[in-house]
Amino acid sequence: MSTASFIKTLYLFFFCILFFLFFFGILFRKRRGFYKNHATTQFKYQKCRSLALRSDHLASQTLIFDVEGALLTSFSLFPYFMLVAFEGGSLLRALFLLLSYPFTCLFSEETGLKIMVMVCFFGIKKETFRTGINVLPKFFLEDVGLEIFEVLKSSSGKKVGVTQLPQVMVVGFLRDYLEIDVVVGRELKVFNGYFVGLMEEKKDIIGLEEILEEDNMIGITGFTKVLGHHLLSHCKEIYLVGEGDKRRWQNLPREKYPKPLIFHDGRMAGAPTPLDALAIFMWMPFGLILAIFRVLIYLSLPTFVSHPLNAFGGMHLTVTMPDESSSSSSVPNTKEAKPKGLVYACNHRTPMDAPYLAVIFNKRIIAVSYSVSRMSEILSPNKMVRLTRNRDQDARIMESWLNEGDIIICPEGTTCREPYLLRFSPLFAELSEVIVPVAMDARVTMFHGTTASGLKFLDPIFFFMNPAPAYTVRVLDKVSGSPTYKNGEKSKFDVANQVQGEIAKALGFEGTKLTRRDKYMLLAGTDGTVSR
Repeated sequence: MSTASFIKTLYLFFFCILFFLFFFGILFRKRRGFYKNHATTQFKYQKCRSLALRSDHLASQTLIFDVEGALLTSFSLFPYFMLVAFEGGSLLRALFLLLSYPFTCLFSEETGLKIMVMVCFFGIKKETFRTGINVLPKFFLEDVGLEIFEVLKSSSGKKVGVTQLPQVMVVGFLRDYLEIDVVVGRELKVFNGYFVGLMEEKKDIIGLEEILEEDNMIGITGFTKVLGHHLLSHCKEIYLVGEGDKRRWQNLPREKYPKPLIFHDGRMAGAPTPLDALAIFMWMPFGLILAIFRVLIYLSLPTFVSHPLNAFGGMHLTVTMPDESSSSSSVPNTKEAKPKGLVYACNHRTPMDAPYLAVIFNKRIIAVSYSVSRMSEILSPNKMVRLTRNRDQDARIMESWLNEGDIIICPEGTTCREPYLLRFSPLFAELSEVIVPVAMDARVTMFHGTTASGLKFLDPIFFFMNPAPAYTVRVLDKVSGSPTYKNGEKSKFDVANQVQGEIAKALGFEGTKLTRRDKYMLLAGTDGTVSR
């Protein structure tokens, strides 16, 4: 063996020895610290499966759970930040977040989180930020694991949610919909009323000191987040949720929501994963051209031509008409010299409800509405009349137009996206002795065609930008109106409730007593009054 080969072999030998000493030294120090932490806090780690088996044991315990590691089934936080950037910021901010996302993946989880927070929140006004209240709860609820929810629901003790996200993103979801007692998140720094995009740990959390004094706390977190938060060091037992467990979990069904999800805002119809967000931004220029093309066809061509063309372009319309023999016997037979028109009372899904009805019946129908944008007036083939929200004045307006022909009215006064019906205003019920209930439902794939806090004139444009928007219209049997209430037979409230019940039954929806004011107070923080 040559001298050079011998020296090279000796060098590699000593290098391997030093490498293994260094590696095992680090591992030994970590394990010493790990076991030392175990000894001081007396942890008892168990797998998530034992968590489900011991739900009775946890019923009276105080549960401290990790929101991202244990509650949500998703492994990525990008969709929630994209919603904040798109709905709470602007289109350019959302595009910048998408383009910077591959760059954030190169860093650690904590650094990537800070980068996304900076991109999404920098320059956003604190007072006007409502995305955590009116947009994110819907997507958080759809991402909750059923198994962990059952554990939280069965516990009668206090529940503490721990998250690495900014508190303004999750507090509305955890407190209002999951009824969590304490939320431990991170505060966003504010300068002159605007977020600066930096996070800090929140201090002086109300009720947290009392919980930490208890000795029956149980922790629930992910395998990758053991001891990720200082609160977990106070737990006597910690249950670990693995990635395989989360993949096997079912999503929380709507019927098990602790609080019904009736109102939510925002334009995006689905959770924007990185690939979905990329598809949305690639589609938007083409979708805008397609929306303009659909509108031009809709306005310039007769119905028998425009309807097949729009159907060829991806718009779907399903219409069900009633049996005339069964509907004619339920209404009074009035013989007037100049009979009034019919009142078409329909539930409100999008601003295109009245135009779709006009296209279906192919006749002149006047649409009366409490608030309508100028864009909706332009796109509507029928005349649209504004109401004033003054009962006597609105009654005179509707009466005068009813003497000239049929009218369309949405008694809910505002749109509702979910399978619920808001309270029907009874004003329409005393205008005519013949009322035609119309059950309407709209399906979108990419963008919602309604908004409470955004620009309402863009509602029709966003609806037509969907690749395949669908409408289902079911005209129900006629019912008698409330002029007969003078004879003690029926009141206007009975008629309004009857019409609401018939539409809810036809659609499979649930009727509520909520009003337009309730919706706008939750989503926009206003009473819903829209200036002309």
